[in-house]
Amino acid sequence: MSLIHLNLSDPTESSNISFNTPSALPKSSGDDQLTSAVNSSQLVQHTYIHPVVLFSILDHYLRRNATQDNVIGTLLGVLGDDGRIVEVRSCYAVPHYENETEVEMDMEYHGQMYKLHNRVNQKEVVVGWYSTGLKISKYAPLIHDFYVKAAKASKVPSPVYLLVDTELTGNKLGISAYGSLPVGTDKNSENALFLPVPYSIHYPNAERNALDTISKAKDDGADGIASLVTDIEKFEASIEELIQMLDRVSKYVQSVCDGKVDPDNAVGRYLSDTLSCIPKVDPDNLDALFQSHLQDLLMIVYLSNLTRVQLNISDRLQRIA
Repeated sequence: MSLIHLNLSDPTESSNISFNTPSALPKSSGDDQLTSAVNSSQLVQHTYIHPVVLFSILDHYLRRNATQDNVIGTLLGVLGDDGRIVEVRSCYAVPHYENETEVEMDMEYHGQMYKLHNRVNQKEVVVGWYSTGLKISKYAPLIHDFYVKAAKASKVPSPVYLLVDTELTGNKLGISAYGSLPVGTDKNSENALFLPVPYSIHYPNAERNALDTISKAKDDGADGIASLVTDIEKFEASIEELIQMLDRVSKYVQSVCDGKVDPDNAVGRYLSDTLSCIPKVDPDNLDALFQSHLQDLLMIVYLSNLTRVQLNISDRLQRIA
């Protein structure tokens, strides 16, 4: 096969890349599989994915051209201290075209998008790429080879390939994460073996609150519109959730004490560490602190309303004058 590929010193350089389809994908022999198993330490140890990444991928898929069956894009994130923990925080689409004989990617767009993103957040680098579909595409080894070079420029040892099943097979959003290892003695880019790597969805507090609001929309009526809750309602819901968690923990501890449930040392240590973090405050002092904080909060609300009224009066007086 012929491969037209511009060697990029960093992922912000722009070019066009075109791949011709190999006649057949390489098959790994037993020795190749053994070699890949030995070198599996080169893969990432764990991948944490932010929910916003999945929403961006789904939005990209819904906005695709009518002639496209799948979409691809670049994953951005940060690395752990050892370089084997990847946190995927964001992504962006990369236009591409493919048919039975070739695939083309717009690397100029990729470079421009990376430069713009790098101006906003310099900590996030290229950590891999994504595509949609039920299975790994025959073009995946060639595309992955480009991201291997782009990731090396960002000092990422092994990029992540995220495959998202947008067909909702089994009424769920299928997500798979892969790492790639070279197989065989031939160093061609298509001689690659994709191995699954562990992943989990990471929910920061801000994204968790947004997801809770979105999930609440299905219970608010047929229109699917979620109503925003006030701060007091959110605080009340948090207190109720905390009370339910305490009830479950109390029932579990009581069941262990009664001999109905076998004790779990890991759970016991976790509960002990959690209780040790609780500050010891006298109930009377806690009530006084809460009332003082509440009075300060009410004073701030009163002053803000008073300022708003003063601005409205000043605006009307200027109009009269």
